[in-house]
Amino acid sequence: MNLIDRPRRNRKNPAIRSLVRETTLSVSNLIQPLFLWEKEWSEPIESMPGIMRLSPKDLLQECENLLRWGISAIALFPYIEPKYKDSRGSHGLNPDNILLTAIQAIKKAYPDLIVIADIALDPFTDHGHDGIMNAQGRILNDPTVEMLCKMAIVSAQAGADIVAPSDMMDGRVGAIREALDQAEFEEVSIMSYAAKYASAYYGPFRDAVGSKKDKKFPLDKKTYQMDPSNIREALREIFLDIQEGSDILIIKPAGAYLDVIRAVRDQVLLPLAAYQVSGEYAQICAAARLGWLDYEPIRDESLLAIRRAGADMILTYFAHEIAEANFKTL
Repeated sequence: MNLIDRPRRNRKNPAIRSLVRETTLSVSNLIQPLFLWEKEWSEPIESMPGIMRLSPKDLLQECENLLRWGISAIALFPYIEPKYKDSRGSHGLNPDNILLTAIQAIKKAYPDLIVIADIALDPFTDHGHDGIMNAQGRILNDPTVEMLCKMAIVSAQAGADIVAPSDMMDGRVGAIREALDQAEFEEVSIMSYAAKYASAYYGPFRDAVGSKKDKKFPLDKKTYQMDPSNIREALREIFLDIQEGSDILIIKPAGAYLDVIRAVRDQVLLPLAAYQVSGEYAQICAAARLGWLDYEPIRDESLLAIRRAGADMILTYFAHEIAEANFKTL
């Protein structure tokens, strides 16, 4: 064959493939989500193999490990005991709650570790929704935003470097930015869940934070989280968050929404994060345990695809094991 162009020349050995590789995945791209509770022991989360609800002591040990392995940022998600929950999520403002005391302890012990505080009511409400609900079951936007602003301030006071509103209420980014600035927390960043879909992939997460309900009465968050059918709506939400002062944008979930990540990346300049959510993690773990998939290659390929789509950073439950493995090979 008289061929001038032979693309296989650039694939003939590992060295060449490395030189021409367009997308890379490194530990510096990864953020580790961590679950915590106030009990003195840690507990495995059955639906998320290898992931724990961490005790305060074990949480600090995990932070030390992550820093040593090269992870520079964590996102904290609390499991709140049912006795503290009410319809308004009031415990979210208690300075002694497990999230705020954990932030204080982490920043005291490891000031260089970036702490991202989840700003949402669902761990704190007895109904499991991300907002304040009226007697008719409607999620009230503006009263919820008022509560979120207060949560952002107490998180900043505890030492959070970044607050991450994950609720999808209208106008909350601008309100939180104004509240933080008025409280003299101008340096605290906002990482907004700008396009968070009403996804079926969140089940293990809701189990982990204790907001999962009976299967007969599943949580329906479709009035505030986005319709999985829509991409133009995602761009609308993205541009609103930019206008309101977001510093970093999150697309959630990641793997099933690579087209959304790419569409956003092509139109915005802000740093872009994607959240490889609990259901994505659980699927890979389950298939690998059954021998249907090769664990490490599929894990790494799933993350590389998210990077290739345009994400600058990835929140993933695989972060700690990838960082540990990388550290051990140095």
